Amino acid sequence: MNIEIITKSFQLDIYGFEDVATNKDYVGTAFKLSGKMWEIVKGNRLKNKGMNIWVYDTGDKIFAGVELENPTDSDNHGLQKREINLKKYAYYKHIGPYSLIKKAGQDMANELNKRGFEVTQPYIEIYGHWTGDEASSETALLMCLK
Repeated sequence: MNIEIITKSFQLDIYGFEDVATNKDYVGTAFKLSGKMWEIVKGNRLKNKGMNIWVYDTGDKIFAGVELENPTDSDNHGLQKREINLKKYAYYKHIGPYSLIKKAGQDMANELNKRGFEVTQPYIEIYGHWTGDEASSETALLMCLK
């Protein structure tokens, strides 16, 4: 597993919605939040970078959002802003079916623990642009490190 340890600050502002994953249904909650977010983004023609970003946090919270090209466009549309600032994190690019992302994330956390790193929240998945071929889909996995 090719995991990069990055000590350069990673900053990202995303707009969307947060909720607690009922019964730990993270994927179902994230899809619901993404659908609500895309309805507002598309309905108001907000220019964006087109990639779903899911942020997993403490307390079973999940935030589903997108980067806006002009963040001031989000005013009065009901989107919540989430600021992400990671000082040290691990990066892994998952290539393949979305159904294998959970396993890739678990493998990544296990590998980091073996290397002596302490993984903390948030954990972030940045989904690449849809290609039509799920086998070549790219998803960036970022794990915050202490």
